[in-house]
Amino acid sequence: MAKITVQNTPITVIGVDGDDYISLTDMAKSQLQEHIIFRWLSLKGTIEYLGEWEMLYNPDFNCTEFGAIKNAAGSNNFVLSTKAWIERTNAKGIIAKAGRYGGTYAHRDIAYHFGMWLSPKFQLLLVKEYQRLKAEEQRLIGWSAKRELSKINYRIHTDAIKQNLIPAEVTKAQASIIYANEADVLNVAMFGLTAKQWREANSDLKGNIRDYASVNELICLSNMESLNAVFIEQGLPQSERLIKLNQIAIHQMSVLESGDNDRKLLK
Repeated sequence: MAKITVQNTPITVIGVDGDDYISLTDMAKSQLQEHIIFRWLSLKGTIEYLGEWEMLYNPDFNCTEFGAIKNAAGSNNFVLSTKAWIERTNAKGIIAKAGRYGGTYAHRDIAYHFGMWLSPKFQLLLVKEYQRLKAEEQRLIGWSAKRELSKINYRIHTDAIKQNLIPAEVTKAQASIIYANEADVLNVAMFGLTAKQWREANSDLKGNIRDYASVNELICLSNMESLNAVFIEQGLPQSERLIKLNQIAIHQMSVLESGDNDRKLLK
């Protein structure tokens, strides 16, 4: 569940079978008229739109009932509730939820249609805020994926240290010194600073040097962790590994950065 805000109104977005459904109830509250959902749903144009959407995306849609409802729409005494629409046609584009976050929800396509009926400006702002939400979700997914890749390679890296550099019997404190020292080999090769030097230079920031790395730097760092594990297993001394890793970092970052510039030129 997520929230977007349109014209100072919080609007709930939930996931249903891999699709996003937006709260029509919350959207109606922005107009201070929750009952307007029934007015919108009872319009012939709305019913025709919903029917076309269902026939396109819902193989279990009851077209016979849809035809009967469409024929009845437009008369002065015609009123269609969300419950009646769902039960009679087996629709899936609009759903009714009970409980704490209950109300009427609709697939984003249908929610956009409702938003346009409320107000063109409201619909435009709704689309803008929804797109912002999805962009932020994608950014976080991409960042999370890079961090997970870094964590996996870090485990490979520390396993290589444990098996090849740590003596058979040392205290936990001694082992941590070796781990920290090896982590700084990568920090110096990539950023030119040890973790301590970065903290001293950035005492106003929270976290560590890797939390402020770019996506390209994290990709490069992940590759270096894997390579350093190989170098350790090959028995290369730390000073030699540092030089190799620094050369690799320079080369890989130049390739990654030039690739980004090429993509920018193509846009």
